[in-house]
Amino acid sequence: MNIHATAIIDPRAAIHPSCNVGPYCVIGPDVEIGERCTLHSHVAIQGPTKIGKYNSLFPFSSIGLPPQDISYGGEPTCLEIGDHNVIREFVTINRGTVKGGGLTRIGNHTLIMAYAHVAHDCQIGDHVILANAATLGGHVIVEEWATVGALCPVHHFVRIGAHSFIGGGTTITRDVLPFSKTVAARDTHAYGLNATGLERRGFTKDRIRKLHHAYKVLLASKLNTTQALEKLKSEHDRGEDVEMLIRFIEASERGVIK
Repeated sequence: MNIHATAIIDPRAAIHPSCNVGPYCVIGPDVEIGERCTLHSHVAIQGPTKIGKYNSLFPFSSIGLPPQDISYGGEPTCLEIGDHNVIREFVTINRGTVKGGGLTRIGNHTLIMAYAHVAHDCQIGDHVILANAATLGGHVIVEEWATVGALCPVHHFVRIGAHSFIGGGTTITRDVLPFSKTVAARDTHAYGLNATGLERRGFTKDRIRKLHHAYKVLLASKLNTTQALEKLKSEHDRGEDVEMLIRFIEASERGVIK
């Protein structure tokens, strides 16, 4: 194990021998770090926190510190981070709260850019990008392959659907539709399908065509949301992606951005 002489590591932390721990890192008790992780310098980690393999943590990131919630009373809640994640400078990721299930979770292959914040009890899926200073309130769910743009505040309890793209500086107070492009002009709107992102991820032309049609029904027709969903459910060749879109809208508790 390559540990810099200035690093401070609690003897109750479990760090894989293949890890690199740089200058002035502080690792507390009940922290578990898997193989081939790199803490570049000045990284602070408190537990209970479990970090998987091949993660890279950059200077001044604060990981697993107590939640910023006035109801938190020092309970041993947890943070779990998967594999192959990049966590950049000054990122803050808090542990969960008892009332929120006690667990904040980060998936695999995520990129969390500088100054981003992941609050208590958030659930972040695989291949997510949180751009610089994206700020997630508590209990936010970000599904796989979603991108949250720079300087986006996301209201607590919001869901961000899979393969969606949120433009920089957009305030999110309701659920973001899967596969959508959502951005603030004067107001926050969904502006149709994230077709470029889907093409880059290998979606076939037929899958994209079906999603384009679904978005026209949802956003460009004169139907309200209930009527649009009924129309989509009546179409027998809608495909699995449109099914997922329908289920997302029907499960939304805060309402969706259209």
